Order: sequence, then C-alpha cells, then structure tokens
Amino acid sequence: MTAPAASPSPHVAFAALRHPGFRQFFAWSAMAMMADSIEHVISYWVIFQKFHSAALGGFAVISHWLPFLMFSVYSGALSDRYDPRRMIQLGMGLFAGVSLAWGALFITDSLQLWHAATLLIVHGCAGVLWGAPAQVLIYDIVGPAHLQSAVRLNATARQLGLLTGPAIGGAFLLTFGPKLGILVNAALYLPFILWLVAAPYGPKFRAAGSAVRQRAIRTLGDVWRAAQEVGRNRVIATMTALAGSASLFIGNAYQAQMPGFAQGLGHGHVDFSYSALLAADAAGALTAGILLESRSLLRPAVRSACVLAMLWCVLLAAFAFNPLYPLSLVLLFCAGFVELAFNAMSQTLVQLEAPVQMRGKAIGVYNMFAMGMRTFSGVTVGLVGQQIGIHWSLALSATLLFIVVGLLMNRVRRAA
Repeated sequence: MTAPAASPSPHVAFAALRHPGFRQFFAWSAMAMMADSIEHVISYWVIFQKFHSAALGGFAVISHWLPFLMFSVYSGALSDRYDPRRMIQLGMGLFAGVSLAWGALFITDSLQLWHAATLLIVHGCAGVLWGAPAQVLIYDIVGPAHLQSAVRLNATARQLGLLTGPAIGGAFLLTFGPKLGILVNAALYLPFILWLVAAPYGPKFRAAGSAVRQRAIRTLGDVWRAAQEVGRNRVIATMTALAGSASLFIGNAYQAQMPGFAQGLGHGHVDFSYSALLAADAAGALTAGILLESRSLLRPAVRSACVLAMLWCVLLAAFAFNPLYPLSLVLLFCAGFVELAFNAMSQTLVQLEAPVQMRGKAIGVYNMFAMGMRTFSGVTVGLVGQQIGIHWSLALSATLLFIVVGLLMNRVRRAA
C-alpha cells in the first residue's frame, strides 16, 4: 500500500489551520517547544554559574542531538506499531519530569555534575521520543492535501518557540528565580499532554485496512534494513540525503560560533546588536512560515528543495566573509527563510512518498540523518574553524554542501 498522493486543490492560505485538530496541535506543540527553550535558558544559566564548565556546555549540545542519531529509527518504527499520541505524551512527560528534577536539585542546592549530565541526556531522549510520532500524527490530522501546510506551520511553531523561549525564560528568571521558574515551566507541558488523552486521531481512527503491524526494530541490523527499505524510494532517499548533508556540513553550528562572527563585525560585546545576530536566523524562518503559508507558495518538489538548499549555501558563504553588520543581518534573515522552506519541503515529500504502514519508519530514518548528523556539524564548522578560522570553515562547509546538493539534483535529473 502506498500513501495517497496529495490531490490538486486550490491554493488556500494557512490551509492546515482550517482543521480544528491542527489548530490545537499547533498551539500546544508551540507551547511545548517554548517550554523546551525556557528550560535551556534557566538550566544552562544555573549550571554555568555553579560549574563554569565549557566542556559541560559542549556536552549539552552533543546530548541534545546524539539521541536523534541513535534512536530516531526506533522512535519512528514504534510510531507505526503503537499509538503516536501516547508516545508524544511520554516525551512530554519526560520533559516535564526533567524540569521538576532540575527544580528539586536547585531548591535543595544539591546539584552535582553527574546530575546535570544525566538530566541533559534524558532531555535529549525526550526530544527524539516525540519527534517522529508528532509528524505521523500531523498526517492523521490534516491528510495529504494539506500536509505541506501542516509541516511548514509545525516548523514555524518551533521557530516561534525558539524566539519567545529565551525572552520568557529570562522573565521567569527575573520574576520567579531559577528555583520556582523551572517548576512553573514544567506546567507548560500539561495542556499538550491533556489534549492528547482524547484527541480523535491515530491508528484507531484511520481507514479500515490501513493499520499494518510492522516488525519491531531491536538491533543495529534492523536499523540498517529499515534504512535500506526506505531508501528504495528515490524521492525519500534524495530528501534524506539532502537533509543529512545539510546537517553534517553546516547544521546550526554557525550559531555557536556567533560570538566570533560578531567580533569580526565589530559587535563582540554583549548588547542588542549581538542578540540581533542570534535572532535574525530564527526571525527569517518565522517569516518564511507566515509568508509562504499566507500565499501558499512553493509546492513540494525535489528540484525546488535542492535549489533552495543551494541558495542557503550561497547566503551562508556570503555571510562568512561579509564585513558589514547590517548586511549580515539581512543575509542571516534570508538564510533562515530559505532553510525553513527547504527543510519543510523535504519533510513533506518524505511523508507523501512513504507507504502508510511504514510512515513512522520513513520519518525515523529521515530524522536520524536530518537531526542526528547535527552532532558532527561542530566538527566541520567548529573544530576545523579552530585551525583555519571560522569564516573560512563556514564558507568551505557551505561550498562542499553546494557541490553535494548539485550532485544529488543531477542524479535525480538523470534518473527522471
């Protein structure tokens, strides 16, 4: 059985929001993503004040992305076998539990290094646990016709959380302090958990005959076979390779190097000008979600996704050597805009092409590359940058990615 193709329909602005279920999903998932960001603000501040460890900061990044590399396929396969609503609830419960654990350690002043490392690992696992099931549930809510709209709006919700989380997290620190603030944050996951209790979506509500129980994935051999099975579809294989290459060569590693870029632009001190550099990328992505949805632009196509990814490379390479601060803001804004566009498009194509009985597995393989490979982007941009300079390392990474995407696009053209 294959996934039904998205039927041609007139362009409708914010089409997915016409589904009442998706409106609720959008609101509660955006709140959960904001709570995730708030927890980072509060917990990172406390552990820095207590340990002053740059290594722990690096471990926080690795612990966030490595679970996606290790467990995304398992998470996706479980979404095919079990109710994705319950898996999302489990992920949200882990997020809330981590916030409560931070709060208990802050209140008792008993936080130790191993406590921090353990909670960071559990937080990363919670992220991978609910990622693939949420994408499976989106398909159940809106169907294939409005899938791209739903995927794009879901990515917009993430950017909304990334933009509002630091501001609200800072307000929590000032208003409640870290001890009470992190406990209040735990409550922000509850609306999503409660809504999922009776949300009328998932396997029980699908058409008869669409639920096919898949073989469990338990070993690395099963993971490899799942990747091979998913890779037989040329579109899914190409979009997975595109997302994985983008994460490997660049990912979001340039954000961690922003202090160095700011210094090169003459804004190395902590003020609004530095914060604007950090926010420009997310603001561009948020704008992309709103603008592309309001105009129903960029229908999903392999070639379009590749062209947008290559444009992203050009924008980041230009940012790497640009000496003008205002132009850097524009380049980062445009890069964020284009990045959301091609990521949403590639994810949409994977979902549309995946057979219904293995949609979760296909999403899991896609997430393993799209998210998991970010674990190594710190090497291509960061460690290489230590040797040749971050401006050259980012430009070189962007150039290599440009070449790889060009080869992918040429391969697809020849196959067609």
